[in-house]
Amino acid sequence: MTESTFQRDGNHIPITNLGLTASKAITYSALTTGAIGATTLFTVTGDVAVRVFAVCSTLLAGANATLEVGVAGGTALLIAQTTGTDIDAGEVWIDAAPALIENLPAIKIVAEGADIIQTIATDTLDSGVLTYYCVWTPVSSDGNVVAV
Repeated sequence: MTESTFQRDGNHIPITNLGLTASKAITYSALTTGAIGATTLFTVTGDVAVRVFAVCSTLLAGANATLEVGVAGGTALLIAQTTGTDIDAGEVWIDAAPALIENLPAIKIVAEGADIIQTIATDTLDSGVLTYYCVWTPVSSDGNVVAV
């Protein structure tokens, strides 16, 4: 199958045999994007099946900072809480043990438009770059995922 793109909600999204893909890169800075708290990565409409992971292009730094990915009320349901400094450049983050090569994460169902969030806890992330990917497929007729 060859890869092509189409326009959906203002995003160019590649179509593959894995599903649709949305991505969001974050460059961390202690005073803004690396501050403690939740950040919406992807807005979700309806019900969707997702696989979420991140690729690190610049080593994360920040003392005891931890981060996790999930939804409100379940902030580590998609990627387990991990110490930021354990995520190195060139690694794939799908769980608490980032590695150079990983299997695709398990498919999870996100229901009723629960947005996908990243939560930074414990301490701030001073620097680093992660690109988050959400490979998704609609389950309900209004199912959609858009990078924020």
